Amino acid sequence: MNAINGISPSVTQDRPVDRKGNARRAAVASYLGTTVEFYDFFIYGTAAALIFPTVFFQNVPPALGVILSYVTLAAGYAARPLGGILFGHFGDRVGRKKMLVLSMMIMGVVSIAIGILPSTATIGVLAPVLLVLLRVIQGIAVGGEWAGASLMALEHAQPKNRGFAASIVSSGAPSGAVCATLVFAALSSMPKEQLLSWGWRVAFLASVILVIIAVILRTKVTESPEFLRDVAEGKNKTKVAPLLSVLRNSPGRLTSGTLAGIAPFFLQSLLATFVITYAVTQGHVQSTVLWMVTIANALMIFTVPAFAALSDRIGRKPVMLAGYVGGILTIWAVFALVSDGSTLLLLLAFIIANPIVNGLMYGPMGAFLSEKFSTETRYTGMALSYQIATLVGAGFAPLIASSLVLAGGGETWMISLCFVGMCLIGAFAVLLGKEHSKTS
Repeated sequence: MNAINGISPSVTQDRPVDRKGNARRAAVASYLGTTVEFYDFFIYGTAAALIFPTVFFQNVPPALGVILSYVTLAAGYAARPLGGILFGHFGDRVGRKKMLVLSMMIMGVVSIAIGILPSTATIGVLAPVLLVLLRVIQGIAVGGEWAGASLMALEHAQPKNRGFAASIVSSGAPSGAVCATLVFAALSSMPKEQLLSWGWRVAFLASVILVIIAVILRTKVTESPEFLRDVAEGKNKTKVAPLLSVLRNSPGRLTSGTLAGIAPFFLQSLLATFVITYAVTQGHVQSTVLWMVTIANALMIFTVPAFAALSDRIGRKPVMLAGYVGGILTIWAVFALVSDGSTLLLLLAFIIANPIVNGLMYGPMGAFLSEKFSTETRYTGMALSYQIATLVGAGFAPLIASSLVLAGGGETWMISLCFVGMCLIGAFAVLLGKEHSKTS
């Protein structure tokens, strides 16, 4: 049997001590890398809601400026399925590790570029054009990030801990969100003129240090033992491309995985963008809203792996179904609590929506998606289903929410009804699928 990168596939299976050490390193490196990735992404989302309408769309009415800013946010999500296909193809053919290092480096370069991008007042219409271009490149990089990071953690782990291992990476999303909101909460204390002039740029440029640390950590992690096994058996060199294999052999699994992810990603994006702006219109102070979001996201760092670990014991389906049912029952109360004007009730709204409801739906997601596909197409299938779900659910969430509020005469009941529909679709997708948590 051939040795790949100095590691024999048989060694990765026969030496449990080494496997445990590799599993820990893979989980930590993937978690930190994903935290950086989502820090950059949430920084952009927060800036799109609070900064970019003024900096890059200053010659249009304020309401239109917010919508155009959300369009640039959606552009990145639109590029993510392409990133999933590209990174998934090479991740299934040449390795998970190389793709993760590459995605990390691209993300860092884009963040620096956004941080130094001149405003519309300096270079005119070229500024928003370049912003959209950078956002698309960022979306491509993120398109391959989550799936690859989850697989590195999951494929190094013992089968009985797959849900928990993959969820450590998923915890990078709320961790990145906490970092992002902390930074913006601190920057929001600056005079508004300084914040709009240069303060917001600090948030993007600060990620450079984190990117360097994450790249170093990822280069030290060994390749996935399951991928190495496929390499030794020649399965990664099949004539059929991974994308075609997924579309031909697993269309139902791709569809069910995609439908299952729409509701949690819609809720995640809604809370990170629209609800922040909406809460301010209801009388809450912007900095207070950001702190409440930060607290809720901090709690989600722990609830995501907790619910994933629960799914290792009782199955993915019961945990995720509990999340969909919880979303249907509580979304109405969430908006009522935000509208009340009380800071404590605002915090309660974010806690119900993110650490609890979203945690139930999102916690087992990494293992739920990965278990649908075989090793030789797993990166592609997992990335594609995940990123299509984020495009449909998260990419257009702020635009959908803003349009529904306008159509509803300023009320949020249409947003709640839309989310209920997404939860019903997700619940049926999970309910009709097979439970794979106990399979080898």
